[in-house]
Amino acid sequence: QVQLVESGGGLVQPGGSLRLSCAASGSIFSIYPVGWYRQAPGKQREFVAVISSAGNTNYADSVKGRFTISGDNAKNTVYLQMNSLKPEDTAVYYCNVRVELINYWGQGTQVTVSS
Repeated sequence: QVQLVESGGGLVQPGGSLRLSCAASGSIFSIYPVGWYRQAPGKQREFVAVISSAGNTNYADSVKGRFTISGDNAKNTVYLQMNSLKPEDTAVYYCNVRVELINYWGQGTQVTVSS
């Protein structure tokens, strides 16, 4: 059983920064890709960023140049550094890992960008 715990969300003004963390219950991030997704009220969950076990990354167009995904295998933790935040970034952010055809999700962390 894989457990994921997100943290680091909060209220921030437009243009501000936050760093989200996703901690796993085991050493799975060194094996499987890890993704960040978000879901705004009334909208479907959408892809934000992904990092492979080799450290390759990919981003949604809406966050390219502003968000950075990184990982620390020794801590079993993946981060999402979010800069230049906009009100449209407001959402619950989830991390995800797919292990043996099963998708695992954390409980999510709320990010609110507002003045």
